[in-house]
Amino acid sequence: MIKFQSVSKIYLDTITAVDNVSFQIDKGEFVCIVGKSGAGKTTLLKLLLAMEAPTKGNVFFKESDVSKLEDISKLRKEVGIVFQDYRLFPSKNVYENIAYVMELMGNTCRQIATEVPQILEIVGLEDRAYSFPFQLSGGEKQRAAIARAIAHRPQVVLADEPIGNLDPYYTQDIIKLLKKINQMGTTVILATHSKEVIDNLGERVISIDRGKIIMDEKNGRFII
Repeated sequence: MIKFQSVSKIYLDTITAVDNVSFQIDKGEFVCIVGKSGAGKTTLLKLLLAMEAPTKGNVFFKESDVSKLEDISKLRKEVGIVFQDYRLFPSKNVYENIAYVMELMGNTCRQIATEVPQILEIVGLEDRAYSFPFQLSGGEKQRAAIARAIAHRPQVVLADEPIGNLDPYYTQDIIKLLKKINQMGTTVILATHSKEVIDNLGERVISIDRGKIIMDEKNGRFII
């Protein structure tokens, strides 16, 4: 489904964020991209989303070179994104945050009315549908962000440090939810520098350091 082929990303001709990286991710995988802050994790995700173009090499999504796509919106419709800082709309309640994304993706009012409650049930926020972000705990905000990310039924969910601001209780809650989404058939890519989470997951781990892949193994562990 996803393939990085000899990809490098260099800024200002001197700063190498990603250095000759090659790997592929199959449909339905749960893959952890790990490394210290500044290792290149977020740059990899930006390259996949065509938010950045590679300086060298190619990034493919379903056999299409993402940097050459004429319509990036088609790619974005197949990928859901979860950020560390939630990025919820503060003036919209949880239901409206999800509905807004679905509306942008072309869903009808009937589809939204039917599917939003289903999505809220998946993430365990049925009783928080009409709460605003300021009324939610950190864990609830992240679950709402995940609900919004899966609202358009993406084939891939990218989670960029989604547990960075959470205490251990909520961290486990969010990881279980990402596992649940993966078990429903969605490919999940988790970028994190949490050693405890990675060592307990038992999933494929791609370790990156200074822009280079230093390890890629199934049932991997955090080695940096």
